[in-house]
Amino acid sequence: MPENSYLFCDVSLPVPLDRPFTYALPETLRHRVKPGARLIVPFGPRKLTGVVLRCHDEAPGMEAREALRLIDPEPVLDEQLLSLGRWMAAYYCAPLGEVLRGMLPLAAEIRAGKVYSLTGAGRDAARQLLLDAAPDDPAAALLRLLDERPLSARTLARKLPLADKALRRLEKRGFIEAEVVRGERDPLRAPSSKLRVEPAPRRPEAKLNKAERELLAFLELHPGSHNLKDLEATVRNSGPAARSLARKEMLILTAEPAGLITPGPVCCPHTLNPAQEAAFARIREVIDAQRFHTFLLHGVTGSGKTEVYLHAMEAALAAGRSALMLVPEIALTPAVAGQFYSRFGDRVAILHSAFSDAERAEQWRRIRAGAASVVVGTRSGVFAPVRNLGLVVVDEEHDQSYKQEETPRYNGRDVAIVRAQAAGACVVLGSATPSLESRYNCERGKYGLLELPGRVEARPLPEVELIDMRSEFLETRKQAVFSRRLLEAIGSRLENNEQVMLLLNRRGFSSFAACRSCGERVQCVNCSLTLTYHRRDRRMLCHVCNYAEKVPVLCPKCQSEHIYFLGTGSEKVEDELHREFPRARIARLDRDTATGKRQYEYILQAFREGSYDILVGTQMIAKGHDIPNVTLVGVISADLALGIPDFRAAERTFQLLTQVAGRAGRGDLPGRVLIQTINPDHYAIRFAAAQDYGGFYRKELHFRRLMHYPPFSAMANLLVRSGKQEEALRMSTELSHFLQPVPPGMRVLGPAEAPVPRLKAEYRYQMLIKSTSRAALSELLQRSRQFTLEKKWNATALVIDVDPLTLI
Repeated sequence: MPENSYLFCDVSLPVPLDRPFTYALPETLRHRVKPGARLIVPFGPRKLTGVVLRCHDEAPGMEAREALRLIDPEPVLDEQLLSLGRWMAAYYCAPLGEVLRGMLPLAAEIRAGKVYSLTGAGRDAARQLLLDAAPDDPAAALLRLLDERPLSARTLARKLPLADKALRRLEKRGFIEAEVVRGERDPLRAPSSKLRVEPAPRRPEAKLNKAERELLAFLELHPGSHNLKDLEATVRNSGPAARSLARKEMLILTAEPAGLITPGPVCCPHTLNPAQEAAFARIREVIDAQRFHTFLLHGVTGSGKTEVYLHAMEAALAAGRSALMLVPEIALTPAVAGQFYSRFGDRVAILHSAFSDAERAEQWRRIRAGAASVVVGTRSGVFAPVRNLGLVVVDEEHDQSYKQEETPRYNGRDVAIVRAQAAGACVVLGSATPSLESRYNCERGKYGLLELPGRVEARPLPEVELIDMRSEFLETRKQAVFSRRLLEAIGSRLENNEQVMLLLNRRGFSSFAACRSCGERVQCVNCSLTLTYHRRDRRMLCHVCNYAEKVPVLCPKCQSEHIYFLGTGSEKVEDELHREFPRARIARLDRDTATGKRQYEYILQAFREGSYDILVGTQMIAKGHDIPNVTLVGVISADLALGIPDFRAAERTFQLLTQVAGRAGRGDLPGRVLIQTINPDHYAIRFAAAQDYGGFYRKELHFRRLMHYPPFSAMANLLVRSGKQEEALRMSTELSHFLQPVPPGMRVLGPAEAPVPRLKAEYRYQMLIKSTSRAALSELLQRSRQFTLEKKWNATALVIDVDPLTLI
């Protein structure tokens, strides 16, 4: 047997079963398969793409099915990333296959489809139907085609466009069967706009048709690289001709580079002020020593944290190492990406959800090939195959978007630290409002604390004023969206040609609709939530499951016509502004207006260029935007998050208010912030108005210590869910009994109904577990998973959320 030739391999598959599956390797693959490569294997009636974990000669206890196809000649996950995946699977109690699937942005390279064929048992009955059926019967036509050979769903749809119902009927009767097949996608089938054409250096002899000869002649007259879509407008039939010539190796077709960032001139670094220089010096010391250490860079809004990041990246590159930076999803705009591109040029790779699957795969391959030594990405960018990692930066480290809310429920910030530790890299966590856990780790000596106490160029922090809406109501006797003070301040800024940002962290026009006669509220059919009124779309919408219905004319319960709408959303704020300031140019930025890939940046860029006077939005406007002409920020209602039954509600409120206040006064003109509230005495609002992080940290930490919440305990949320309420209640009770007696140093709260008892047509009960020992908590969670397997629960019935950021 040749060296490094194996008979079997263990494969991790993206299924909710936490175990590897052993497959036999055919002769052609025994010396080619390596751990970390992707392999297409049979799994029941399907074909799935998995990741090879181990190659060996140990025969399993039962007959092993044979692997089908190797996708990668070289591993796509190296040993370090495989180890990271195993750690995540153990720490977050998630199946390894689902973890590894989330680590690879290469789904675009795998083509999946169905192939239909006649069943053995139904072949005779099918032939009888062919004899008896009318000639134009679509079922007979289908069977006639499939009697010759199996056909794909795409082929059947092309030959018989109206045969969908017949296909389902025949499948239900058992006459035909569908097999899910997977294979590598032909890169030459990409849309013309995504391909570039250039002549091959050597052209083999081949017989060419007219279109192919014309295309080659055009390229000889116009040398260089061309977009295939542009060529199609110039040279007739150039699309098919180019693909044919590429297969004959007479042309080279390559993927068009992703277009989120626009190349610009390389810019020079800014001079650091003394506080920035001191922070950078400590980071550079760790980078040069090539050792693992975590820093928390705590700098007020506008203090120049980004410039420290850029200098640290340059230091990592100078040391011959690579840099990885994570940013919140909504903060990675083309403007931000362009900032890194102008500093580092072609060495930058961007990983962002605005890219298509193919574009993400292209960036991923650039990183893996070593063509990009600076990687900027959102949460999943933590898995980028960066070589020789020397620096990891997590900007806005407190941001909730780093936590994934589906399996695997990992926190990108924490995974980044674990990855950096394995690589011996320096970690910089940056924020104006650090999470309590990160700040507490500095007190314990686990992290180093770096502080930037003032804004760059000695600019002052904005002046903040609280407006008590209770007093406003008593004085005006009106339930108004805007206070008189805020309207006056907006008018003053408009007269001076300055810009205004207004925050209300709630979408829609009105929060809900209710009946004045019986009090009935219009609720979602799938969730225990009221529907939000969206006036522009003329519909009632659930913001969780996206269920929508028409705006009611009559009460669904008592048929009364006295329907009224309560609450205020960002759409209503925009409408009121148009009424108060009819000549103002107003834009709104929320999930309803930023619908397309580029719409979010288009609205922001237009506001940045002065095309709008006022920008209204949800939390999307609160983070990272540097617009010098904004001199007024207004918060319509600071109290929205405080009423949520979650121990982090005060922390989130403080962070949001502090972040949005930081958008004001970032240029030469001073800034002002007006915060409307009905709880002006709440400590989160008072400390946010004073921009006093230290005061808030001490107050909140005292509360967490008393209640044994993080960072003074390790915590997990066990959520049991089912489409039937009795079943969800029974399973949660069984699990609760299994967890008794509770080990010392641990406390289990529940089971109880989740704060939202029904979500997406599933009833939900939860148990909150606090533990003084991380190891004991992990052991208990693994036992809970094993219990569900022994009881043969549905694989998705138990959701384990380790280190939850929300309990809703």
